[in-house]
Amino acid sequence: MLKIENLEARVDEKEILKGLNLEVKPGEVHAIMGPNGSGKSTLAYLLAGRDGYDVTGGSVDYEGADLLDMEPEERAAAGVFLAFQYPVEIPGVANMYFLRTALNSIRRERGEDEVDAATFLKMVREKAKVVGVKPDLLKRAVNFGFSGGEKKRNEILQMAVLEPKLAILDETDSGLDIDALRTVADGVNQLRSADRAMVVITHYQRLLDYIVPDVVHIMLDGKIIRSGGKELALELEKSGYAAFDGGAVAQAVA
Repeated sequence: MLKIENLEARVDEKEILKGLNLEVKPGEVHAIMGPNGSGKSTLAYLLAGRDGYDVTGGSVDYEGADLLDMEPEERAAAGVFLAFQYPVEIPGVANMYFLRTALNSIRRERGEDEVDAATFLKMVREKAKVVGVKPDLLKRAVNFGFSGGEKKRNEILQMAVLEPKLAILDETDSGLDIDALRTVADGVNQLRSADRAMVVITHYQRLLDYIVPDVVHIMLDGKIIRSGGKELALELEKSGYAAFDGGAVAQAVA
């Protein structure tokens, strides 16, 4: 589904990604772990098409297409979804209106009929139950006055409504207490499927107790330096990032 080869990128003339390689297949959940400044969020934003990121080398193949050659709205229509570390508040815009507008915008891009209000209302209520979003949140402005956990659950609801093929979750656990973390993780797990891939970006192993990945990658200084199974996250939790730094570990582990 997603194949990244030797990706290099700069932000404000500073080199951030330095030859990153990653391959994600349909149905897989990949976790990318790394300290601040390692390039994790840069990778997430670049894949989603955010402005300000200058690709200087490498390629990104998404289902046989050049992802880097696509506009952000084209990527969304093709099934790429990004859940932000810090979800944006949109005062004055009702959550239901936002969700329906986003869904119909993507459907138009795909040449599909828009969803009418009655059909959408029934669908979004069902999705909200699946991912643990309370009905009252649907009536409020997007993320306005939401707690940290409510904002993250709302993003999982957006993912449930839009049904992406590739979901990128940028530090979904940031700022969550343990109860909110479990609720958000349960929502994510409900959306796992054989034809949907997920890339989960996180600092900490604790999220991976609830969203168990198929593959764990350690990212340092703009590269993925080691890959392995879920046990790699436990090793990292025990030894810290310093134990993985340096050329001696710059190889993948199958």
